[in-house]
Amino acid sequence: MQSQNRFFDDLARVASGAVGALSGVRSDIEARLRDQLERVLAGMDLVSREEFEAVKAMAAKARDEQEELLRRIAALESQLAGHDKSPVRQTRAKAKES
Repeated sequence: MQSQNRFFDDLARVASGAVGALSGVRSDIEARLRDQLERVLAGMDLVSREEFEAVKAMAAKARDEQEELLRRIAALESQLAGHDKSPVRQTRAKAKES
């Protein structure tokens, strides 16, 4: 009976050591995979989320400014169209033709 208990104690120690070793191997593999993934991503020249959000905000601002400028151009063109019929404008146009 004593030898049977000793066998189980030895078996438990071996299993405990194997679990500890496997845990160390697992963390080592995870660290190596993480390092490799970081190297691959660094080589892909990706941008960070913060950089992406900053550029996205800049593009939205530029789009708003462009729409405002288009509205201003349309207003100026309508004003210009109304002034084209004025006598001063017609006189200048005739002078350029001559």
